[in-house]
Amino acid sequence: MAKPIMAKATAVWLVDNTTLSFKQIADFVGMHELEVQGIADGDVAQGVKGFDPIANNQLTQDEIDTAQSNPLYKLKLKFNAAAQGEEKRRGPRYTPLSKRQDRPASILWLVKFHPELTDGQISKLIGTTKPTIQAIRERTHWNISNIQPIDPVALGLCKQSELDMVVQKAAAKKAADAPVMSDDERRKLVSTEQSLGMDAEPKIPTAIEGLETFTLSGDSAKDEDEESAGDFSDADSFFNLPDGTHDDEDEDEAADKR
Repeated sequence: MAKPIMAKATAVWLVDNTTLSFKQIADFVGMHELEVQGIADGDVAQGVKGFDPIANNQLTQDEIDTAQSNPLYKLKLKFNAAAQGEEKRRGPRYTPLSKRQDRPASILWLVKFHPELTDGQISKLIGTTKPTIQAIRERTHWNISNIQPIDPVALGLCKQSELDMVVQKAAAKKAADAPVMSDDERRKLVSTEQSLGMDAEPKIPTAIEGLETFTLSGDSAKDEDEESAGDFSDADSFFNLPDGTHDDEDEDEAADKR
């Protein structure tokens, strides 16, 4: 069932200006009966100005009189043709002559910002032909150098609701046609927490790829032998002669003195 606009303000007006029951008002405006009672007690909708449904073409006085005389009667919203949705069009969309020169600009905008739309969807949306769309896609249109992309809604070639509906359908179809991941690909996926906790992998320059195992050190066994030979980092250790050398020199000096 359709509900009136500005439901709470309408309920305030009905509470103040009619003898309708709380149940009747609640059913009409789509509120709870206790909430309407709170409006009557002054606990709800304080400071809200009443909205006259009769002056705003939502109710008739006869409808209110009927409901006041019968507590079981349910108020019915007055039919308003201007508030009804537009009937679905049949056949191609008509574009006024004054706006037909704007269609290439809107086609370019749709192709650029919504590549998921098909030629058929664009054709129905703004009332153009598929060859024109294809020429703009391939940039073979005779005036492509002078065409600037402009939103078709801003040009008045379609409504925002129509554009949103077509884009949603195209996005849903694209998601449905996406390839399904294999079990191996799913196993390779990790959660966000795991990926953030991983250490950064070192990047190797492309110029030295394949040299990851190269080392400048010599044979490890040879290095160990050199280390075991002794540490000659200072002069004393370098000139340290073997045991017995000093004794032989002392004996030679004593023999010379004799």
